[in-house]
Amino acid sequence: MEKQKFSLIGFLKRDTVAAVVCMMPFIIGFLAFLLVPMIQSLYFSFTNFHMIRPTYEFVGFENFQRMFNDTRFWSSLRATFNFVFGSVPLRLLFALIVALLLLKGSKMSGIYRAMYYLPSILGGSLAVVILWGRIFASDGLLNQILDLVGLNQHFPWLGDASTTIWTLILLAVWQFGSSMLIFLSALKQIPDQLYEASAIDGSGKIGSFFKITLPLLTPTIFFNLVMQTIAGFLAFTQAFVITQGGPRDTTRFYVLHMYETIFNFNRAGEGAAQAWIMLIIIGVITLILFKTKRFWVYDGGY
Repeated sequence: MEKQKFSLIGFLKRDTVAAVVCMMPFIIGFLAFLLVPMIQSLYFSFTNFHMIRPTYEFVGFENFQRMFNDTRFWSSLRATFNFVFGSVPLRLLFALIVALLLLKGSKMSGIYRAMYYLPSILGGSLAVVILWGRIFASDGLLNQILDLVGLNQHFPWLGDASTTIWTLILLAVWQFGSSMLIFLSALKQIPDQLYEASAIDGSGKIGSFFKITLPLLTPTIFFNLVMQTIAGFLAFTQAFVITQGGPRDTTRFYVLHMYETIFNFNRAGEGAAQAWIMLIIIGVITLILFKTKRFWVYDGGY
């Protein structure tokens, strides 16, 4: 009996060792690339750390005071909020519309899905961002098309403070492929019996959409909303390549401002402080979204 008990304990030990071995890559990656760098950045935010200077000293809240007294910090925060509130709803709207259009299967559905998803893969590449900037340049494709229809004004889309942010928002909206695939997957999970029952009750397609489709999609909408909001606050490449933060700091996104603080002005300690402020902002907004979840997200199942 004791021999059987010993074998069971040995089996559990081997099972535990196997589980730990399988988890080690994640644990090592989490510690080396996430937890330890976060602790280091928190410490650096209270020092006058410089990228090219090996020594640094503790300065307390001096980095945070300098950051909050900097007008460019507030302008970058304002530009980031404008970008997020402009791009995220439009991206989700277009993603849902395209997902509804692709819901009906056809021989070309796979090709269409790949074509719509392709911008999400290529959108972050420098080549596409540069090409987008050339489209909206004063002598770019958009103004050339306007010339063909007689509107030869050569409007400076990237030089006017009222339109520059919208060129970057359109680039973000164009990359709706990942949200579209998630919506499409959720739409396919809705049982056809619900639509049949709705049709028997006399509801048309529009009525079925608002009574069945939209309520059952709210968990997916919530997931896409959270993920796209976080991604919007971390936007960097578009502004860095196309506008460099101009004109008049209207596209100086928060991450771009943090990048310039660290690498252009050699104030890595202040940059670390900015990173933690952004983490707090994202955490607070995510918490607010979760707090509002119970008012509009349907979790009752089918």
